[in-house]
Formats: sequence, C-alpha cells, structure tokens
Amino acid sequence: MNGGRFADDVAASSSRRGFLARVGAAAMGVAGVKTVGSLVAPGEAEAYHFCGHIYTTDSCPHPTGLPRIDSKGFPIRAKNGRPVDDLGRYVDATGLPLDDDGAPLTDADGARLPAATRTAVCTATADVYGFKPYVDGAWYRCCGGKVRKLVDCCGAVRNRINGDKALTGYCYKGRKVFCVMYYDTKVKC
Repeated sequence: MNGGRFADDVAASSSRRGFLARVGAAAMGVAGVKTVGSLVAPGEAEAYHFCGHIYTTDSCPHPTGLPRIDSKGFPIRAKNGRPVDDLGRYVDATGLPLDDDGAPLTDADGARLPAATRTAVCTATADVYGFKPYVDGAWYRCCGGKVRKLVDCCGAVRNRINGDKALTGYCYKGRKVFCVMYYDTKVKC
C-alpha cells in the first residue's frame, strides 16, 4: 500500500471528516434501500403511479388518491376495494357513510349522517375539467398475481390532465386520453 493511500485510510477511519463520510454513506444506503423498496412495492405508490401504469398520463382525480374503480367506474379505496363516496368516506349499499370498521357515521347527537354523492371517476373528472367523458378501450397487466384492467378516461380534449398533448391511447372516434384509472379483476395471472 502506498504512503498517500495509507494516510487517507487512517484519516478516514479516525477523523471527524471520515466519521461524517461513513455516516453519510450509511444514510445514503438506507435512503437507497427505502427508494428501491418503494419502487418494488406498487401497493405503496401514491396518487400518480400504480402497478401496470408507465406514468405517461397522470391518474384521474380520485377521492382517496389512487384511481381504483369498480366495474362500473365508481371510486373504491385502493388498499381494500371498499366503495367510497365523493368525499372519500366508506359507504354502505345504500350510499350512507361508514367509519373504518363499517359502523354508520353519526353526528354529535347520534343521528346518521346523510349520503354524499358517489360519481363515476371519469364523469367527476370531466365535470371539473369541462369535457364530455367517455370510457372507451382499456389494456391489461398482471399486478399482484391478478389481472389489472387499466382504463382511459377519454374526451374531445387537446391536452391530458398533466398538461401534455393528449394522445389517442385506447380512445375511439377521434377522442383522446385525459387521464387513467384502474380496475382490479379476480382473474389470476
């Protein structure tokens, strides 16, 4: 080992600078592990990225973040597939709000809270952004061992929700993609 390299190694192992370098390397290692972990676990992804989606068009606005929908296009919570209203609250079959455990939500006097609207995600998006919504074609990916249907929310639009030029995607009759949603099937892959 040459003298210069030996001196650097001794300084690195005993100086404050060497200590900070080791702590910094450890911190970067932990941050790197967390970053890799978040890329590997699609269930942990937030709002504009989900398994099967390559992130060219942003997700449609959704009351709970990730744009998971049921078979009719209505919002459901991504982590468990339970239906939610436009306020992001769990709802029962009649649309009345529930707490996380499935009990009816009540006001301070114990009276049941009224139902809020529950609007299909593409329709709600079109209402906010001012276009006529169409749910046209879709594409499929394997996510978590089940087939996931990725769905384009289409319209006569020039730009996507993220501001980029709109693409045809799986839209028909000259319509273009505004944003994307997904439906988890029960089909194994």
